[in-house]
Amino acid sequence: MKNLLLATLVLCLTASVWARVDTVSIHSKAMKKNINCVVITPDNAKEKTQWPVVYLLHGYSGNYANWIMRVPELQQHANSYGLMIVCPDGGFSSWYFDSPVDSKIRYESHVIKEVVPYIDSAYHTKNEKQYRAITGLSMGGHGGLFLGLRNNDLFGACGSMSGGVDLKSTGYKFDIEKRIGDSTTNNNKYWKDYSVIDMIDKYKDLNTKIIIDCGTEDFFYKINSDLHKKMLELKIPHEYIERPGKHDWPYWRNAVQYQLLFFSNYFKNDTK
Repeated sequence: MKNLLLATLVLCLTASVWARVDTVSIHSKAMKKNINCVVITPDNAKEKTQWPVVYLLHGYSGNYANWIMRVPELQQHANSYGLMIVCPDGGFSSWYFDSPVDSKIRYESHVIKEVVPYIDSAYHTKNEKQYRAITGLSMGGHGGLFLGLRNNDLFGACGSMSGGVDLKSTGYKFDIEKRIGDSTTNNNKYWKDYSVIDMIDKYKDLNTKIIIDCGTEDFFYKINSDLHKKMLELKIPHEYIERPGKHDWPYWRNAVQYQLLFFSNYFKNDTK
C-alpha cells in the first residue's frame, strides 16, 4: 500500500510538469485552405497569465507535429521557461517564402499575417515584439532568421538550428528551385535576396537578439560558420554555438534547450 501511494504521488508530480498541448486549425486566406498548428501552453499558472511566445519551425519534409512528436520534453520546457511554444506548418518544402514563382506557396504571409494574429487573439500572450521570438531547424532554421529579420517589427529575437542559411550552397536540392525559380532564369536574384547570409547586410543596425547553433559534423556547418564570421565582420551582435553533432534529432533535441533558455533570458530582461 505504501509503495502504491508513493507511485501515485510520483505519477501526479510528473504529470504536473507537462504543459497543455493544442492542435488548432488556422484558415489561410493567402493559400485558401486550413492549416494545422501545435500550441504548447504552460500549465502551472492562473488562466489569465500572459505568456511570451517562441515560434518553432520544422524542417524540410516535416510538418507542424514534428517538434512535439520528436521532442515531447517541449512541454516541460514551456513550464520551466515560462513561455508558449507555437509550431506552425511550413509545408513539405516551402522554405517559409512567399514564392515568386508559385502563387500557391505563401508561407511567409501565413506565419506572419495569419498564425501570429491568431495566436494573439486566441491565447493570453504578451503581444509586444520584445516578448516574441522565432527559430527552427534546418529549413526552419533558415525560416527563423529569414522571417525574424524581415519582420523585425513583430519579433524581438530570432534564431536558427542547423539552418540552411545559404540557399546557393544547396544546389538544386530540397525543392528550392521550385519555390524561387531556376537560378539561370532569374539571374540569381532570389537565390541571393532570400539567402540569410546575403541579406544579413541589410540588418546590421537592428537590435534584434540572434542565436545560431550548428553541429560541426552537419552538412550545413560551413555555411553557418561563414555566416557567423560575416556577422563578426559586420559587428552584428549574436550568440553562436558550435559543438560536435550531426543534422539529426539528437542534436536538435539538445539545441532547442539552449535556444529556449536564450529567449527566456531575453524575455525577462527589462533593459531591452
